Amino acid sequence: MPFNIPILLTWLRVALIPLVVGVFYLPDGWLQPHDRNLAATLIFIVAAITDWFDGFLARRWNQTSAFGAFLDPVADKLMVAGALLVLVHLDGGRCHPLFAFIIIGREIAISALREWMAQIGASKSVAVSSIGKIKTAAQMTAIPALLYNDVLLGAIDTRYWGEKLLWLASVLTVWSMLYYLRKAWPLIKEKAGNLN
Repeated sequence: MPFNIPILLTWLRVALIPLVVGVFYLPDGWLQPHDRNLAATLIFIVAAITDWFDGFLARRWNQTSAFGAFLDPVADKLMVAGALLVLVHLDGGRCHPLFAFIIIGREIAISALREWMAQIGASKSVAVSSIGKIKTAAQMTAIPALLYNDVLLGAIDTRYWGEKLLWLASVLTVWSMLYYLRKAWPLIKEKAGNLN
């Protein structure tokens, strides 16, 4: 297993996931509700920044590796899934369970599709699309907004905007999943036909 700064940042992101979740389960009296929200939001933002930074450094320093390419998306998916599950549970639900199911389910399905496509040598057919990037941007803005769950700078209702962005992310999640499946469908049909 290679060890370098980009991989260390990815491991840091993995280590931050339980902190985002755990801050809401500290004993009563340790943190006030607003402080819990703020702590979880800041931890999530730091984790999201490491996601961008590790990829940037890996490319810039030519330290990309097969292990890093495996660990990075796993860390991303764990971070998003952990945060969404906490949001479903908090305050009667800051995130609708359907949105969490759509986003987490899509990640599992597309990860499996990408793994299968890589095994048959067609991974470029399901490379990241611009729809997927917009979905990720909406999702990674919605989650900290919902974790914060308050008025920011006296004017921005983060819960309201977080809910709207998560709705948008859910729509784009389904759209991007259908896009990837449509791109992969000819190969799926071909491989299924070869089994008969």
